[in-house]
Amino acid sequence: MPERTPDRLPLRWTLLDRLEAIAALVWPARLRGATGWLFITPALLLVGVLLIGLGYMIEYSLHELDLSTYRLKEAYTLDNYLFLMEQPVYLRVLLRTLLAATIVTAATLFLAFPYAYVMVRTSSSRLRKFLLISLFLPFFIGQVVRAYGWLIILGKEGIINSLLLTLDLPTLDLIYNNGAVIFGLVQYMLPFAVLLIVPAITAIGEDIELAAESLGAHWTRAFWHVVLPMARPGLVGAGVVVFTLTMTDFAMPEILGGGTSDFIASAIYDSFFQLSNSGLGAALSIVLVTLGSILVAIVFRLTGAGTLSIRQ
Repeated sequence: MPERTPDRLPLRWTLLDRLEAIAALVWPARLRGATGWLFITPALLLVGVLLIGLGYMIEYSLHELDLSTYRLKEAYTLDNYLFLMEQPVYLRVLLRTLLAATIVTAATLFLAFPYAYVMVRTSSSRLRKFLLISLFLPFFIGQVVRAYGWLIILGKEGIINSLLLTLDLPTLDLIYNNGAVIFGLVQYMLPFAVLLIVPAITAIGEDIELAAESLGAHWTRAFWHVVLPMARPGLVGAGVVVFTLTMTDFAMPEILGGGTSDFIASAIYDSFFQLSNSGLGAALSIVLVTLGSILVAIVFRLTGAGTLSIRQ
């Protein structure tokens, strides 16, 4: 009786064995402890590049513009920061930015939480797919395109005012004001907030709500005293992301504000490209980064880092 030959291994197993052998040669066992650092190396390099750029910004901010040559003077000085403190216009722009960021954050969280809650808790797969598609569809459209889309809808000859004229009603000034900027920013930030809140709600077992209701709590009380406190990490993470993105936003204030509701990002752009004063623009950038970092640190200190933190 002829000897039976062993079955050949599948090709994919052979390829995996070869890849593991190559990986063992390139990355020996003694280096396995540093595997995590290898994976985060690209992120560390990116952060390093950003820190280098921030260092250059700090250095530029300490040089005053020479009006005779339109180049930065070599001497180090704090004149750019003193100029910002002496000019009320920059304080108004900064306060407008902070107020708008606060309003946008509150409105976005108010709208994002019910959206995320329904998307997680619904038993209808069709509704969940519809909410997911509606959530991710705006990511395929750039912010500038969306802003111009709102101009078409809200403009003086836009869809809404054209409808009002058809009904013999007076037209409305819906763009080039602070309200239009806030509206556009809320619509832009909503998907980011929902994506950060969804994991927090998913982590809350539905049986916890049922247990609260079985103990006599009305649905609203269970939602207020159980769901919201347990979802706080998601709310904190979403609030921080929305607030920081709003503070640094440029497109919405420029397009929907029409120059009447400038944010600090617009002032930075004007300093660099309109006034050709890179020192002043760098000083404004450092003020924005410092203020944003302080506010975020205060939030983290008071409420924790939310879903942005990493727990063992």
